[in-house]
Parts: sequence; C-alpha cells; structure tokens
Amino acid sequence: MPAGAVITGWGSALPDNVVTNADLEARLDTTDEWIVTRSGIRERRIGGSVSALATEAGRRALERAGVSPAQVELLVLATCTPDLAVPATSAAVHHALGLSGGAFDVNAACSGFVYALVAAYGAVSAGAARRVLLIGADCVSLLTDPDDRATAVLFADGAGAVVLEADDDDDGLLAVDLGVDGSAHDLLTCAHGGTMVMEGKEVFRRAVRVTVESATKALDRAELAPGDIALFVPHQANLRIIEAAANRLGIPMDRVAVVVDRTGNTSSASVPLALAAAADAGRLGPGDLVLMTGFGAGMAWASAVVRWAVDTTPGPGSGPRGASGASEP
Repeated sequence: MPAGAVITGWGSALPDNVVTNADLEARLDTTDEWIVTRSGIRERRIGGSVSALATEAGRRALERAGVSPAQVELLVLATCTPDLAVPATSAAVHHALGLSGGAFDVNAACSGFVYALVAAYGAVSAGAARRVLLIGADCVSLLTDPDDRATAVLFADGAGAVVLEADDDDDGLLAVDLGVDGSAHDLLTCAHGGTMVMEGKEVFRRAVRVTVESATKALDRAELAPGDIALFVPHQANLRIIEAAANRLGIPMDRVAVVVDRTGNTSSASVPLALAAAADAGRLGPGDLVLMTGFGAGMAWASAVVRWAVDTTPGPGSGPRGASGASEP
C-alpha cells in the first residue's frame, strides 16, 4: 500500500468575461474605491458552467503532470454550485475528460478544496487509487443577486485543479485541521432557488480568527513554525482578511499567494486558483512547504500542510486559460 502521495500537476480556468469595478459602478450604488478599500478586488470573471470550467482546469492539470486521462482512477470535485441537483457534476466532468475509476462531489463551500484534498489523499493511502484528479470549481455568480452591492462585487466564477499521485517514498500531506461551527451556519446562506445572503461583518470577524487558529493547529501538528512555510495559500475572499491572517501568523505577504484582486471570491476554486497561479509564476520548488487554509459557509474551515514535490518552471500546460481555451492576458 502506498506510503503517501504528492502533487504532480496543476491547472486553472476562468471565464472569458471580465467584469471590472467600473462596470459595477455603472449599475450599482458603489465605487471602485469602495470596492478596493473593503475587499481588494479590482475585477472578476463571470460566466460558463462548473462542468466546463472544471473540465478545462482538469485537462490542464493532467497535461502539466504528463498523465493520461485513462491513468486517473478517481475524480474529486469540490463545488457548492453544481450544474444540477442530481447527478453530481463530477460525473459530467469525468465523462468529458475520459477518466477511469470513480468520481464524487464535495460541498464544503469555500473550504471545499482543502476538504477534498484530504479525501483525495485518503483514497490514495487506502489503496483505492494511485492517481487522483482533484478540482475546485464554482460559479458563485449564479447564487448572487446582481443588484446587491454587498455580494455582487465579491463573488465570481472559476476553477483550479491538481493531480495527486501515489508515492511510495514520500508523503506530501504533513498535517491537516478540519472543523465546523454549525451554530453559525446562518451567517452565509443561499436557499434553494434563492440568492446569497451574508452577514458580512460577522463573517469577516470569524474568518480572520478561524483562519489563524486552523492554520496554527495544522502547523503544530506538522511540528512546523510559520517561518518554515514557503507559501501560504489562503481562501481568496477578501484581501483585508488575507493580510490580517498573514500578519497574525507572522507570514510576510511576499510568501502569500494572492489572486483575489483579479478573480474575486470563487469559493471552492479559490485556493487551487491561487496555488496554480503561484506555481505558474515559478514560486514553488521541490521540498517547499505549502500551507493551505479555507474558511466559509457552514461555518466550515480546513487547513493542510503539503510538501511540494515538483519543479514549477513554466512549460506545457502552464498558465491560466479561459473556459474556451484562450490564454489569459
């Protein structure tokens, strides 16, 4: 039975449609300054479907890893905005990519990718699969009231993916922390057929505290200090939250992955989009320690410390693409 698993490939996908703060100024009671000051977001991508975005991100991750679809024995898709209530969107993505083995969805909202990462590692450790394609994808704009300035400026669409491969000599997952406070589940909700409702101030307050607490627990379990971390990849909800959490952890911003300014809050896609962008930029090398932390609706949180295993020198399959396959500017 494999001792562990490592990440060998990554990819991302964003809709072609760019919505800037100026576009929102034209139809909402808001300004670019107000949005940037409170969230750090300058533009976001809107459009497409979860299955289309997930398929593109997954295809690029497979290309980067040099893995054929037939070699993948499990697909785990983290999403809170599935294309349909039934069946799971992972089934459509599995078919589109021509994968082998099984597939299932995970819904833990903004912490979903890290939850799914733990499930993927568990599947490899249990001997259920030697290669897993893990995708975080959401079209949160579908749940957002376009006339609500409190949420319309924040949420957007996208997908990020990684390939996880069994490694008999290395265990890339060093520690995890998972948790949920169900008593606060009503702070961020969306009823069937409805739109997102969020108590922003309370979510912000809890997000900073829980991100720091969860990240610290994961570091402690890995017997590591913040200074050991080469890259901190937090959920991309709000630049102020990211900066506050990094400051409290003692991790300088030059070791933090940030894409929220150009992607907005993409929920389950948030962490893998930031991770893929950092890898595309060549910010990671073999042996680097990566701390990923997600927090969101539920209120659920999840952190993982991962040892990076591959060179991120740009090559085939690198760089984000739109769902149509066009390269990002």
